[in-house]
Amino acid sequence: MVRNAVGAIIFQGTKFLLVHKVKISSIKNANKNIKGEWDFPKGGVEETDKDLEVAILRELKEETGSTQYKLIKRLDEVLSFSFDEDIAKRTGFKKQITTMFIVEYVGDGSDLIPLDCEIKEVKFINFEDVLERLTHDITKDYFKGIPFKFNRD
Repeated sequence: MVRNAVGAIIFQGTKFLLVHKVKISSIKNANKNIKGEWDFPKGGVEETDKDLEVAILRELKEETGSTQYKLIKRLDEVLSFSFDEDIAKRTGFKKQITTMFIVEYVGDGSDLIPLDCEIKEVKFINFEDVLERLTHDITKDYFKGIPFKFNRD
């Protein structure tokens, strides 16, 4: 079975927002601590989500605590990966297909407090440091392939 998800590459100026994920709890039957990993905010699409735009805004609120976002663009290329055997066995999901968005953070930073127990920290990273901080190679490769044709003053 495939898990449909949404994710966001969030920028403010020349910085990009990453989350430090320390637990898997959003997948049914998989409440499990993990070695901390840095990633873009991502999460599963829920049956109650009217569309993918509603889903990503809900996920951003859960993972970062903020609603101060402006959706810039839904990206054509999805981020797809397979779960490791343990997670696949415990959740019933073998693969995740994530629809990604480019999103601008328009807040002042004071509201960036994760509401989700999966997330330990929310942090802006300089553009040149994003690849070094991201944990997963597939996400690094995806980020490298994004043509940054939006305002990063």
